[in-house]
Amino acid sequence: MALKLEGYEGNGTFSHGIHPPERKSISKDAAIRVMPTPDTVVLSLHQNIGGPCEPLVKPRKKVAWGELIGKGKGFVSTTLHASIPGVVQRPIRVTLANGRHMDTMPIKAEGDIPTDQDLWDEIFGGEWPTTGLDAYDPAQISQDISAAGLVGMGGAAFPTHVKIMPNDKKPVHTLIVNGCECEPYLTSDYRLMMEAPGPIITGALLAARSLGAGRIAIGVEDNKMAAVETLKRAAAGTGIEIAVLKTKYPQGSEKHLIQSVIKRQVPLGGLPSDVGVAVSNVGTMAAVARAVIHKKPLTHRVISVTGGGIANPRNVLAPIGVSFGELIDFCGGLKSSAARLVAGGPMMGFAFTNPDTPVTKGTSGLTVMSREEVRAGEETHCVRCGKCVDVCPMRLVPTKIAMAARYQDIALSRRYNIMACFECGSCAYTCPAHIPLVQLIRSGKASIAAMDRK
Repeated sequence: MALKLEGYEGNGTFSHGIHPPERKSISKDAAIRVMPTPDTVVLSLHQNIGGPCEPLVKPRKKVAWGELIGKGKGFVSTTLHASIPGVVQRPIRVTLANGRHMDTMPIKAEGDIPTDQDLWDEIFGGEWPTTGLDAYDPAQISQDISAAGLVGMGGAAFPTHVKIMPNDKKPVHTLIVNGCECEPYLTSDYRLMMEAPGPIITGALLAARSLGAGRIAIGVEDNKMAAVETLKRAAAGTGIEIAVLKTKYPQGSEKHLIQSVIKRQVPLGGLPSDVGVAVSNVGTMAAVARAVIHKKPLTHRVISVTGGGIANPRNVLAPIGVSFGELIDFCGGLKSSAARLVAGGPMMGFAFTNPDTPVTKGTSGLTVMSREEVRAGEETHCVRCGKCVDVCPMRLVPTKIAMAARYQDIALSRRYNIMACFECGSCAYTCPAHIPLVQLIRSGKASIAAMDRK
């Protein structure tokens, strides 16, 4: 029976937001390429929102591809698995793209190295069932997800088993799968929807069973109609609705996705579960299917390597822990015009300079921006134009929050609801004074977190 969503009328949207240049044409037609196994990967022991992993293996230990090598310290944490077969090296401390200093476990490749085709077939190949899934126990689905080390692959890296589990206190009636990929440049989710819709659909059905959700909708922006048609064919007969949404940034934010699809508003400071909804990314759903059906962990992910500064833009299936520099080399190297490296997209990503920085589970893309694409501008005084207020999808006053953070007034930052900001960057994009609003807000949040720890 076809699924009918309350209040959904198609072409959903939300108030405020912006329309930055999409620039997805750079890589959207580049089919996913499997990256050959690198000589070494460097696996951060902290790849999620929550607690880090404790290493389970010591240096000089030989490990197989997918072997468990780290266990989460708490419930809001994840396991870690070897993304290549090889020998564990001495631990080192590295700086991740987000600026955090983390302990890592390097692995040097050795042994039975899978071929490119074997990697693809192992991760996305084969048949993905859409019937008979009632045989899977909801609690066991969540346990399988936890054992596989899954995190949200849209960038937030929240442990998936915490989100996709039965909850009697806050029952979930709708699962919304995020296929919007509203961040400019990035196309990894688009290519995954085009080339591997099967595991996305199976994963969504399994996640909904774990949650006890009777409704499933996959939200996709209307600039990805080819993906919409592909998903519709894959979802035929399952009752899954493909919700076509207006292209606007940040349509993929879970609170605004909920508003666009089912016209429910998550209260300020609240969670999707407060309105009976769970939201997860299409890449995460594909990983859920593999974790539950085949009992396989998360070791690889699709990453967009794009921008005006990269020689051959591609969408790459790469092992967790590979360096950004090796991704760049695999995509033909940098152009002479390359000016900035961004882990993720230009709106919410993190600029970094060291190409040895490793990829993590939450890395959705590498945007190499050319000098022409980098918008230069000297910071001036706020002119009280209100543009940041007009575009803020959370209806905050970004300049007030940023100034409170700049002057380290934590009480005032809290009063202005700094923690409600999810750092989408719409305010900074529109600011004519070029004030680094997002950076200031991030620093304010870090100050609050440090004070709370004390």
